[in-house]
Amino acid sequence: MTFISHVTVHHPKLALTPTIEAVPTVTIKVVPTSGTDPETGMFFFLVESETGEFESFEDALDEDGTVEESEKVADHGDTRIYRICYTPETKLLTPKTTEVGGLMLEAETVRQGWLLRLQLPDRESLSRLWDYCREEDISFELDRLYQQESLTADGKALTDAQRRTLLRAFEAGYFEEPRQTSHKLLAEQLDISATAVGGRIRRGTARLIETTLVSDE
Repeated sequence: MTFISHVTVHHPKLALTPTIEAVPTVTIKVVPTSGTDPETGMFFFLVESETGEFESFEDALDEDGTVEESEKVADHGDTRIYRICYTPETKLLTPKTTEVGGLMLEAETVRQGWLLRLQLPDRESLSRLWDYCREEDISFELDRLYQQESLTADGKALTDAQRRTLLRAFEAGYFEEPRQTSHKLLAEQLDISATAVGGRIRRGTARLIETTLVSDE
């Protein structure tokens, strides 16, 4: 059993906060396949801008007190990847998350701060992370918290098979009234058994309800 926590954090010295505030129209995401050990000194970010404000973004990086150096490493039009090295004074939550036994699954800019999706082993680890943020004067808002019996590689609620089956069922009218398809027809399309279709739909629907509708107090 693990916990998935969605939290929003903000502090003037958190990584890239000055840039986030200076150019709020761009979206910045941590590249999840890059190294997360702060001792390496370099981190990779995916930056998206529908309005092409990359010049303003790069100007903001030059003035950002949390950035020691930056380099554009890929350009795909409205999406770019940057490699960034932080200054020693920059506040980072990744080391503390690792210390309490957790993983940072996703990090994306939101509301002039960071929206984080964390995998944590228990409520105690969340409490320790919360206490750390309070000691460091980091704003910490818990947006969602739910349990998971098991995890996919990216920590998301649905397996690829469940997601694929639910989407195919939805597209084929399985959830319409009257129902426009059956387990047997879906099984033929997905090349699995009708029993497997029923199990994926049942378990997938239960997981979606648990992670989106059930309040975990």
